[in-house]
Amino acid sequence: MEEETRRDPDLAVIEAGSRTLRTQGGPPQADVPARPTDPEVDKALREVEAELATRWGETKLEPSVDRISALMDVLGEPQRSYPSIHITGTNGKTSTARMIEALLGAFDLRTGRYTSPHVQSVTERISLDGAPVSAERFIETYQDVKPYVEMVDAAQEYRLSFFEVLTGMAYAAFADAPVDVAVVEVGMGGTWDATNVIDAGVAVVTPIDLDHTDRLGTTPAEIATEKAGIVKQDATVIMAQQPVDAAQVLLRKAVEVGATVAREGLEFGVLDRQVAVGGQLMTLRGLGGEYTEVYLPLHGAHQAHNAAVALAAVEAFFGVGSQHAQPLDIDTVRKAFASVASPGRMEVVRRSPTVVLDAAHNPAGARAAADTIGEAFQFSRLIGVVGASRDKNVRELLEAFEPVFAEVVVTQNTSHRAMDADELAAIAVEVFGEDRVQVEPRLPDALEAAITLAEEEGEFAGGGVLVTGSVITVGEARLLLGKG
Repeated sequence: MEEETRRDPDLAVIEAGSRTLRTQGGPPQADVPARPTDPEVDKALREVEAELATRWGETKLEPSVDRISALMDVLGEPQRSYPSIHITGTNGKTSTARMIEALLGAFDLRTGRYTSPHVQSVTERISLDGAPVSAERFIETYQDVKPYVEMVDAAQEYRLSFFEVLTGMAYAAFADAPVDVAVVEVGMGGTWDATNVIDAGVAVVTPIDLDHTDRLGTTPAEIATEKAGIVKQDATVIMAQQPVDAAQVLLRKAVEVGATVAREGLEFGVLDRQVAVGGQLMTLRGLGGEYTEVYLPLHGAHQAHNAAVALAAVEAFFGVGSQHAQPLDIDTVRKAFASVASPGRMEVVRRSPTVVLDAAHNPAGARAAADTIGEAFQFSRLIGVVGASRDKNVRELLEAFEPVFAEVVVTQNTSHRAMDADELAAIAVEVFGEDRVQVEPRLPDALEAAITLAEEEGEFAGGGVLVTGSVITVGEARLLLGKG
């Protein structure tokens, strides 16, 4: 909270023209779905996955919402049949979305959540009532929208992408349910992201840092310009702590469209947090006042900040701070946060030795993970397993982990985007030194090697393994280690 008071005075000029929010005065099932046990359903799901795989992948983009707008038009604008909370930012989007979903569900609202990428199953991306849709429902939704997708494909210069089709499926599934509110995470950026055909009354911006610089910009301000595209006329903007130049961009956008702003560190924030068994105990200041003794079963200061953002977003959705000053029911808030899980985010999947999965894939995420692993786990020796994508800032990611990894096993996942293990090893050697780097191109071998290294400490000596570098690496490791 104190850090936010030491800001660029130029922000005052922007804030003078913006309004701010300051009040006077059933839980989600987070398991990652396994493959369908029914062979026929599994076959049908694989056929859908294969058809989706023929489309542009998520890393090939054409900056336009023309195609998704055309799809929404022929589907009857399903995204306008329910209110939405829209989430952008660089890190923390999925965890924040899960927290928002849990809070809304605890207040007896039917929720739809759309997040990306998935950890293990594509069906994870579309959730209803806090749980991923079933394989059967996913297949049915795809078959329902397929004729309309083909109609749009035929009329457009480029076919709808993988992400655009999934977005259309999510919006259609939410309308069909129907949901009371949709919680929607952008895929990348904001302005031309496929999700940005909704007019969300609450826009959430998690911390902005450098990622996807080849597409979004090379400075926080440039990236914020793109992400600010989700802020709509008269919306409420819930803004996590940001770099000064990014904050300036977001506040200017709010002024332009007459949006109301609530800023972490000023209108809301984390007042206190203490490490607790399996997570942390927090005191949060929301738009409606203080919320004490809130237990969150997730590790790390960054998750506490995500919780503060999520709480403010739900308060804003319920009109706290604008229509009334009544805080949310504290017992319901406590119950909701206690139910939150975020697979692949500091997730323990094995003991003796302890194996932790974290989907950090950029320098900012890696720094948060490195800080958290030291705070939450008292490892005497930590072995890293890193498999990254070739389009990421791998050197800075590795540099963030260098102080906490005794040794690192570099590997690669099965994605076509994966960085070659030998190429990754060359960078790792420069960061860690040759004696601390082991190369295992196959992820199963890398996990075995890391566990063996951790076990050298002895059963009670506190060795551990952190698998990180990519959501895909974490998802594949999760399967290999028997989760899902």
